Amino acid sequence: MPGNFKTEAVVLRSIRYGEADRIVHLYSATRGRIGAIAKGSRRPKSRFGGRLEPFFRLDLVLYEGRGDLFTVTGASTVEGHGALRSNGAALGSAGRACDAVLRLLDSGEPNRAAYNLLCSYLGLLDADPEAASAPGAALAFRLKLALAAGFSPELASCASCGEADHLAAFSGSAGGVVCASCEGGGFPFSEEAHRFMVDALARPLSEAPSASERSLRQAERAIGETVEHHGHIRLRPATAPA
Repeated sequence: MPGNFKTEAVVLRSIRYGEADRIVHLYSATRGRIGAIAKGSRRPKSRFGGRLEPFFRLDLVLYEGRGDLFTVTGASTVEGHGALRSNGAALGSAGRACDAVLRLLDSGEPNRAAYNLLCSYLGLLDADPEAASAPGAALAFRLKLALAAGFSPELASCASCGEADHLAAFSGSAGGVVCASCEGGGFPFSEEAHRFMVDALARPLSEAPSASERSLRQAERAIGETVEHHGHIRLRPATAPA
């Protein structure tokens, strides 16, 4: 039914529209993905100020009409992430994180685990921009996000035959690590890359593990091939080019 509702949300993307309006892509705690229009938000004396820019965490009042876009009628700041905005590396990491949310989570159904994860990562980028922008932290976020979205790579045993030993490769089509006997179609996957993924899932995001550049590339490829094969989703690189 049409009417107003309240929700907390993070601004994933903000697009200028018309002469004075703005369309925002949001990820909300209670409604999942939301597209909304903020009428008059680009006028100098708009009541929204600069709150509808990416990475803001907001308490929102939205009007749900009969169209595809909701209408923003009220917004107050929960977290503005000012330190994040003053650091180039953190801005890039936040942008890639929000892009991954846009690609992996396109449902209007709530996913509290994904919402909390996004808020945690933006908070870490704001509190310690350099550490949270490190490749290990960015990949740990992406792996946890894929899990929250329903893409869970098999890491305990061979995804093809169940063998727990001699794991030598990763296969996106099989959905996880594979043993030496089943590695056809997979790519070489080091013990360090395997350990990184296991530890990244087990630890809090604030304690994300590190690994060599080679192992991190393998882990990123494993995550990317899993979601591409099983969800037909292609993700942007998790880290900025060197």
